[in-house]
Amino acid sequence: MARVFLSLGSNEDREFHIRSCLDALDNHFQVLSVSSVYESEAIGFKGEPFYNMVVEIDTDLALGPLNNSLKKIEDEHGRRRDVPKFSGRTLDVDILLYDQLVGVSEGIELPRDEITQNAFVLLPLAEIAADDVHPVLKLTYAELWRAYDKAQKLWTIDFQWQGKSISKAS
Repeated sequence: MARVFLSLGSNEDREFHIRSCLDALDNHFQVLSVSSVYESEAIGFKGEPFYNMVVEIDTDLALGPLNNSLKKIEDEHGRRRDVPKFSGRTLDVDILLYDQLVGVSEGIELPRDEITQNAFVLLPLAEIAADDVHPVLKLTYAELWRAYDKAQKLWTIDFQWQGKSISKAS
């Protein structure tokens, strides 16, 4: 069983797509933990703000089949692949960590660079895996978050899933 951390993001019909994605993940995998949901400004382009979060799952799938399964979930949520990389999207699901795998495997570079580049990835990861150690940098995610110095604004929002509050507005 592989322990995997996923980053979820949406800036089109955000609440629906994040909630529906969580349902899909819960139907296909064992969801171990979910971070708060954060709202952040679009980065790299002018667009509507995003909802972002990190989800921890367990899966029996190898990396390639897992990635294919996640792409299918994105496609089922209307994800367009014929638009520029930095543009709005219904749903984005990225594999951040797959166990302690390091390097490029099946076309996927792990750990994903966005962990240390974007507050909307690092903060929710540090929230649910504070004491886990980055497999390359050998620092915990809590330590990486404390050292994070980029000016990216994000804030928690009120968000419910499966009748439970998983996030409170800051």
